Amino acid sequence: MKIDLHIIRQLQEAIAGNSQKAFENLYRLFFPRLYNFSLLYVHKKEAAEEIVNDVMVKIWEKRITINDIDNLETYLFVAVKNHSLNYLNKYSHYHVAIEPESGLAEVINLNDPQKDLEWKEISFKLNLAVEQLPDQCRTVFRLIKEEGFKYRQVAEILGISPRTVETQLFRAIKKLDAVVNIYVEKSSPTKSNNTTLLSLLLAASLFNNFFTTL
Repeated sequence: MKIDLHIIRQLQEAIAGNSQKAFENLYRLFFPRLYNFSLLYVHKKEAAEEIVNDVMVKIWEKRITINDIDNLETYLFVAVKNHSLNYLNKYSHYHVAIEPESGLAEVINLNDPQKDLEWKEISFKLNLAVEQLPDQCRTVFRLIKEEGFKYRQVAEILGISPRTVETQLFRAIKKLDAVVNIYVEKSSPTKSNNTTLLSLLLAASLFNNFFTTL
């Protein structure tokens, strides 16, 4: 549920004025939603709590400039998302790497280099799946992943609604997620955990800038 922007702005001004009480109110106001949001990524209660706390501590440490943030709610969610992804990259065995020149996605197991060929096969299948996406879906995907446009910008470029862009994005995610699922189900004895993790990392890596505009 969205929080009244006027209330958020009042808290920002009070925090900028060194009000610890205002900061505590901001913390209580946002913690449940930020915690649940982080949990979608890290799937560990302790990690999600630590991530949200780290973000909020940084807000307090930089309270002098808090009024420079135009939309604090969006800022907090983006910060939590980024911290959650950093946590996954640090503690996960799996990583989705994007080749800078070709823009191709490559899933690698950082703790088992010998399985590199297996993950190269997934990478090939992922990129083949991208080419097989419907025209509009593929165009939206490439504009966001390769060109770095936000989904509102893509909507303007293609003359479609932001909701249509959102729909096409998640259609692409679903298609690529299915590729990962099929491969992991065939090759991994722990397919349930691996599939969930790979799906999350895939979406996070390919659409890293998507939530920055929500």
